[in-house]
Amino acid sequence: MVHQLKREQQLYCNLETAWKFFSSANNLSKITPKDMNFIVRTKLEDDEIYKGMIIDYYVSPLLGIKMKWQTEIKQVSFQKSFTDFQNKGPYKLWNHFHEFIPNEKGVLMKDTIDYELPMGFLGEIAHQLFVKKKLEHIFEYRNVVLEKLFNQKK
Repeated sequence: MVHQLKREQQLYCNLETAWKFFSSANNLSKITPKDMNFIVRTKLEDDEIYKGMIIDYYVSPLLGIKMKWQTEIKQVSFQKSFTDFQNKGPYKLWNHFHEFIPNEKGVLMKDTIDYELPMGFLGEIAHQLFVKKKLEHIFEYRNVVLEKLFNQKK
């Protein structure tokens, strides 16, 4: 079964700043909970995002077990949106659409993640027991970090 997680957050910065931060894979570890042990494995000299870009990571989503994760950037609309898609990793499906909408306050950032777990019925049980909560925790953590980075008075 395909599940969907949607989040949005107002960022008090300009579009260029938001785009530069979120389109850089090297910033992902800054907004991921430390207990996930998230490490970008791909050496990114030029961190400019492009369609077809492949990024390899290590992540420990469960019980500290280190897993390889590979995503591919499937779509880029400069300073508007991009989509990362899991080629290899813990999910049967992971499709993460990032959208950036300028407004009078700065930028409204929206995330839409379509995901499915492997192992059919067992995956659904795991989703109900802990995966859904873990994903919500990751995005709550991300929200807190982004508030500190972009929304505090300087």
